[in-house]
Amino acid sequence: MTTETSRRTEAPAPEHRHDAFDHDYVHGYSDTEARRLGDQADTLAELLHAGTAYPAGSRVLEAGCGVGAQTVHLLAASPGVRLTAADLSAESLAQARARVAAQAPAADVSWHHGDLHRLPFPDGSFDHVFLCFVLEHLPDPAAGLAALRRALRPGGTITVIEGDHGSAFFHPESPAARRTVDHLVRLQARAGGDGLLGRRLHPLLTAAGFAEVAVRPRTVYADDARPALVEGFTRRTFVAMVESVRAEALAAGLTTPAAFDRGIAELRRAAEPGGTFHYTFFKAVAVRP
Repeated sequence: MTTETSRRTEAPAPEHRHDAFDHDYVHGYSDTEARRLGDQADTLAELLHAGTAYPAGSRVLEAGCGVGAQTVHLLAASPGVRLTAADLSAESLAQARARVAAQAPAADVSWHHGDLHRLPFPDGSFDHVFLCFVLEHLPDPAAGLAALRRALRPGGTITVIEGDHGSAFFHPESPAARRTVDHLVRLQARAGGDGLLGRRLHPLLTAAGFAEVAVRPRTVYADDARPALVEGFTRRTFVAMVESVRAEALAAGLTTPAAFDRGIAELRRAAEPGGTFHYTFFKAVAVRP
């Protein structure tokens, strides 16, 4: 595992490797997925990052920074922080470095390639920990939270944001579309994750030893009066996310090509005139005693 500060110098991107704690990211690491993550972060920045700002000089760990889609918004809301951005995928980390270099070139960012379960930092190294859409992909999210708790100083805070695919409601309602969304949930479970994890944040954080756990829903609702959300979230984030697992769903024998494509076509109707779409994210903040 390596940790480096790249604000001043740009080093070659490390090669991707897997280790004992590697896990399957059900959406894959394609350029299309990277664009989807960027669209999601930009569309939902105000909703998800509202209320999250750290004092200048704070030591902040972003665990599972991915392609940096959330990183740039985190830096914009907290100028002057000393951020360490960590991720298991070297390809994603390289994209995150490039994104930050383009959008926040003066930011103080250190990049760490490795698994969040085995962070090489001493106990209490960080004032704050931030992770967004990470726990849902871990086979044991409680173990991940325990590892992050160790790296957080007493009195420091952790902020966790997760979705919950069970909160997706849309009009026109369609059994075919609903089944197609369920394929994503089942595939994520097969990969060791949980697409319904948002509803579990309070008990997970409490069991991991955090105190003052506060969970608040952050709801997205899109209809004809909110065209930016229809395009940025319904179509380019949620439908694109479900559509991205087509090959995996077919390979797993969960559906047929015709049935999957019908489900996607009917799900897209929520982004057409007269359609509506609802989804709830859950944002938790807690303190290490």
